[in-house]
Amino acid sequence: MIILDGKKVSEDIKNEITDEVQKMRDNNEKVPHLAAIIVGNDGASLTYVNSKVKACERVGFESTLIRMPSTTSETELLKKIKELNEDDTIDGFIVQLPLPKQIDTQHILMSIDPSKDVDGFHPENFGKMALDMTTFIPATPYGILELLERYDVQTKGKHTVVIGRSHIVGRPMSILMGRNHFPGNSTVTLTHSHTKNISQITTQADIIITALGVPNFLKAEMVKDDVVVIDVGITRIPDESTPKGYRIVGDVDFENVSKKASYITPVPGGVGPMTIAMLLKNTLLAREQKRMKLA
Repeated sequence: MIILDGKKVSEDIKNEITDEVQKMRDNNEKVPHLAAIIVGNDGASLTYVNSKVKACERVGFESTLIRMPSTTSETELLKKIKELNEDDTIDGFIVQLPLPKQIDTQHILMSIDPSKDVDGFHPENFGKMALDMTTFIPATPYGILELLERYDVQTKGKHTVVIGRSHIVGRPMSILMGRNHFPGNSTVTLTHSHTKNISQITTQADIIITALGVPNFLKAEMVKDDVVVIDVGITRIPDESTPKGYRIVGDVDFENVSKKASYITPVPGGVGPMTIAMLLKNTLLAREQKRMKLA
């Protein structure tokens, strides 16, 4: 069994990006600039956005963090997005989800300039991804592809089962694993909360990608020997025996499933670190595309 070490691979990617940024500096070129908007005080979102800012510093990007109160109206947020769309110094930006209930998330995502949408959530970028065109792939699916590629996990002709159909992970993953590329060329089954007899499907899978958010959902009896398991789930479970009073677990019963798997991602330290690394990679791509346009 081989651990797909997202922590290590994400560090490799950050080192590669740092080298690219240094070359830009050496050529007196503008370095990439990533901005993030966060609305409200959600603890997990704040932690995540702060780690994005730190990652920007680490690779030499410029970064801007815009904090708005939880009482922000949709109109106010749209005004801020318009400013970022028109700001030539910013190459890419993200709006941290979830948003407060008074704001229509879809409306907000639609308002982001697709050429700056480094999260890859705009319908134009999602459509390009589905058509196999060069675009921003959502960071978590992009990170999964990168892990599979760097560990040379064979996907051609394999049966991939995706658990969960969110627009952020499950849906794009089901499209990407079926594309005519490596990683890809697999036969994909997309399962969700209404799927009947899910165990019958997962026991036939060569590769399982689960993004359900249900702790320890995938049990050893639900997988076959030598399965490849990608666990995107991340849930805080109360645990008084730990200093923080909780521990983080994924969708997979790691202890038992790992005994049958050929490759598996840990939680934490698997897909999570890859998401931020690929957001940086998308920002680098945004800067490159802008430079080509201006050339």
